[in-house]
Amino acid sequence: MTTETTATQTTETATTRQEPRPAAAATPVRWAADTVTAMREGARLRLDYSARSLWSVDRAIEEIRGEPAPYAAVETVLRGFGACAGEVMVRQTGGEWWASGGEHGVRTPDGRLWDPREEARRRYTADGSLRLLCRDASSGDR
Repeated sequence: MTTETTATQTTETATTRQEPRPAAAATPVRWAADTVTAMREGARLRLDYSARSLWSVDRAIEEIRGEPAPYAAVETVLRGFGACAGEVMVRQTGGEWWASGGEHGVRTPDGRLWDPREEARRRYTADGSLRLLCRDASSGDR
């Protein structure tokens, strides 16, 4: 067996061992990854998909609120921050992404539905918190 064949077999084995994600996850996971990259490169803000990093997301949204920018320009950033929070929720709770009518959210194992994108919008209007949304989703309390 050559080294090339061994590397190919190892890659194939590693690929098949990954847990499949629902198709609904593709879009918000991409939004989250794009936001993590943009924040790291542009704002020097490290987001690592931990609940702790949502403190930074909430603060970043507060800072954006203080800047004069048209809401249409802010909406893309809020979508990305909401997707980051949703991915934190999925990872912490074992939930999954769902999609309906172009909207994306998270379903936790207890059957509750969460809309982190809407919570990011609420945070922008000073009425929400992605950190607290994740905490509530992780608590399992109704």
